[in-house]
Amino acid sequence: MPDAIDELIIGFDRALRTLAGTASAARPNPAGAIAAAELTSEERRHAAGLMRVNHTGEVCAQALYQAQALVARDPEVKRCFAAAAREEEDHLAWTQERLSELGDRTSLANPLWYAGSFAIGLAAGLAGDRSNLGFVVETERQVEEHLSSHIDRLPAGDSRSRAIVAAMRDDEIRHGMAASVAGAHTLPLPVRALMRATAKLMTLTAYRI
Repeated sequence: MPDAIDELIIGFDRALRTLAGTASAARPNPAGAIAAAELTSEERRHAAGLMRVNHTGEVCAQALYQAQALVARDPEVKRCFAAAAREEEDHLAWTQERLSELGDRTSLANPLWYAGSFAIGLAAGLAGDRSNLGFVVETERQVEEHLSSHIDRLPAGDSRSRAIVAAMRDDEIRHGMAASVAGAHTLPLPVRALMRATAKLMTLTAYRI
């Protein structure tokens, strides 16, 4: 019981930091040594929209990993989720910092996306550890595709945003590979399709709101 209470307290603290925008990075910002380029107002708006989507994605990742770790049965699987969540918190801080540099804000819908992602993470975790890990593999595969598309779509001169997104993509690939090695099951096609549709809705919403 004490361990469960500790996990709930830690999880509540993480949720507050995620939604309050006070997440801190343990690693240096990948854009730290890159000079800021002059962007037009349209380029700045577009870059901010893409980075807001990426920030919301990291809000969702925090909720997913927290919920999945909460119901995971194997202590090693729990440790895997905790380590990935810590790296994802770096992403959260980096994307928020870049949004501030671009003079923009995070998505107003983040609390809703956090709550929805937490519920999805619980459902994935309750299906068993192998399905839980399979959910991570598929999530990270889709996120990798999404980040790769953003690298192509960012303004040509926005090297700072591009460096952050590239570093995030590298981490997502590692997280997916780690889950696969840990024994992930492949998710059924309808589940993967539903995940993709949900991610598309989030992307369209966060870009504007």
